[in-house]
Amino acid sequence: MRILVIGAGALGGYFGGRLLEAGRDVTFLVRPRRAEQLARHGLVLDSLHGNASLRPRTVQASGLEGPYDLVLLAVKAPALEAAMADMAPAVGPGTTILPVLNGMRHLDLLGARFGAARVLGGVAQIPATLGPEGQVIHRMSPDHQLIFGEVAGGLSDRVRAIEAAFAGANFRPRASEAILQEMWEKWAGLASLAGATCLMRGTVGDILAAPGGEAFLRGIFAECSAVAAAAGHALRPPMVEAATSFLGKPGSLLTASMLRDVERGSPAEGEHVLGDMIARAGQLGVPVPLLALARLHLGTYEARRRREAAAG
Repeated sequence: MRILVIGAGALGGYFGGRLLEAGRDVTFLVRPRRAEQLARHGLVLDSLHGNASLRPRTVQASGLEGPYDLVLLAVKAPALEAAMADMAPAVGPGTTILPVLNGMRHLDLLGARFGAARVLGGVAQIPATLGPEGQVIHRMSPDHQLIFGEVAGGLSDRVRAIEAAFAGANFRPRASEAILQEMWEKWAGLASLAGATCLMRGTVGDILAAPGGEAFLRGIFAECSAVAAAAGHALRPPMVEAATSFLGKPGSLLTASMLRDVERGSPAEGEHVLGDMIARAGQLGVPVPLLALARLHLGTYEARRRREAAAG
């Protein structure tokens, strides 16, 4: 299976690197700065599951030739439009696209550009970041799961083929018969965590230590849960228990990566994660005042970024 990984950041670098380590045919589509970084340092994985130093094959958009069998799309939402333009030469009649973005909006955008039949659903469960020299750091938790499946449900031949191609690599691949349910569950948990920690600019523990913090965290999760249920994907008990635990742990240092983006002054996924959830809530008649406030906060942040960038 000829695999193209779009992006060699924390997600693409980790899963693509593990596939490369296992001897799979992997190429990374990267921007010039990342290409130079990888040429100088290699792709370094610093992980609880074992370190690796790899020399990946990279290509930039101007030199991309296709088609590939599988495109693993691992970029953040603000980079999605550019990534779709860059990856177009890689997509042929038999290409499958596996995106591991948060939320749901990307499924619509990819389907409109390349055809919905080419696009799988995907969920990445891994707390990884990039270090100062571009190394992938995976030290916060041992989870390193990549879940994928047909948007319509069931296990198709192509999903089984991808599962076979991923087998033996040093991560946990899992083919799902209900990937939309899995995506909604991750989205509800992420929107709750990102909305809360970005709005309050603190950790879960900080919020819980403030007057009204516990009720606020319960309330924002209840809003996300209500949207999922109205969309036909009510959260299953194990997910509710997990979210109740990570949103209710006193002293927790947990934050969403979106807050770290804000603190760095980087683009955030506010519209993709919160804006789309709020839009669907409106269509379904579900009130979400706390999510709306969190979205306003992130929208204000983005407006300030644009103003300051324009002013130089």
